[in-house]
Amino acid sequence: MFSYTVAATFEDDRIAKEWIAWLRDEHLADVCAAGALDAEVIRCDGADAGAAKSRSRCEARYHFSSRAAFEAYVRDHAPRMRAEGLKRFPPERGITYDRATGEVVARETRRG
Repeated sequence: MFSYTVAATFEDDRIAKEWIAWLRDEHLADVCAAGALDAEVIRCDGADAGAAKSRSRCEARYHFSSRAAFEAYVRDHAPRMRAEGLKRFPPERGITYDRATGEVVARETRRG
């Protein structure tokens, strides 16, 4: 299994909430339709949800069956999806992006 994480840090919590809604309502399903096995959004601890001007960090995490499956996603789908995301949420709106990838070397799922 292969992991892909997109982290976003927001200067304005209102923009973070808008980004989360877009991921939840559209983008996660699009990435899964393009090859991811699953997707989730994490709102990292330390975000002050009540403040209009605070630094919030969120992560979108995706799993692919293999590095090859991820590379096919990057080749065939990511350019279009990244362009759409940057059109809606450009860095000029106070967002900083960071990406990380890696092989999942161990995983445990609770059963029952």
